[in-house]
Amino acid sequence: MSEAIDTALRDFVVRAGLAPAGAPQAWTSLTGGVSSDIWRVESPGRPVICVKRAVARLRVAADWRAPAERTRYEWRWFDVARSIVPGSAPKVLAHDDALGAFAMAYLEPADHPLWKRELLEGRVDVAAAGAVGERLARLHGGTAGRADIAAAFATDDLFHALRLDPFLLEAARRRPEVAGPLTAIARRTAATRLALAHGDVSPKNILLGPDGPVFLDAETVWYGDPAFDLAFCLNHLLLKHLVVKDRAKALFASFEALAGCYLAGVDWEAADDLEARAASLLPGLMLARVDGKSPADYLPEGPLREAVRAVAIPLLQTPPSRLAEVAVAWSRRPG
Repeated sequence: MSEAIDTALRDFVVRAGLAPAGAPQAWTSLTGGVSSDIWRVESPGRPVICVKRAVARLRVAADWRAPAERTRYEWRWFDVARSIVPGSAPKVLAHDDALGAFAMAYLEPADHPLWKRELLEGRVDVAAAGAVGERLARLHGGTAGRADIAAAFATDDLFHALRLDPFLLEAARRRPEVAGPLTAIARRTAATRLALAHGDVSPKNILLGPDGPVFLDAETVWYGDPAFDLAFCLNHLLLKHLVVKDRAKALFASFEALAGCYLAGVDWEAADDLEARAASLLPGLMLARVDGKSPADYLPEGPLREAVRAVAIPLLQTPPSRLAEVAVAWSRRPG
């Protein structure tokens, strides 16, 4: 980070009253994924805070860029989510849209473990997965059919740049044998506008708090298809099988719990219709995590990625209509 930007960020937290003027500030870089810089900030006499700023070029091997204005929609999503389900997102403390940054409450890892780390270390809590599904359905239901929310989050271009193109359409470019189904799924997803979708519901963006799951990293929020969020999260529960091999039973149970609790809360449309969209989308997202611009960091090229392709490609060629069909196909994967 350059000194000029460093000064601007430090001035931002002082202007917001989150740090005293002239006092030292301790900025510790946190893991921010591929799309943002995130810091833990300490200053005398003030609570510890978290500051986040989007980057213009995402940190992946491919050339992947997206407007930094997405930060504005992220902090807005946090506010909307907290208004629907208190505690479901961090509290926003201040924001500076010109700087592309915002400050939020810092949640201590001791009380809010990261779900991804829990899963990769073999601590698979089925009840936690169910709680994620239940809370996600409440968030979708609280925004479904709301014209005010749709107008405030008209981020179709951002969603295309951050999700449809680098995930589904990039996989279509690399896998011509399923380019047709992938392109059709991308078009259907883009055209479906039912509720406010987070766009990145992944274990890496969910803290397991004492009062329930806390959702982070809403840069990809868009008023669209809630089935995308369901499929996106379930995808990770399947992919974790490849690296947490001795917890297969618990991971399948988590898949069922998350899907079941979510679908039980769907009241803005027929649950079967939403499930059918999620089921057909899921293999596309599976393939995107090995052949898209943002491959899963725990799946290196080789046998693990081939195992994903062996399941995803046939499912794209003969689309499932139920999530259980995907789970069964995954349980029968080669190797």
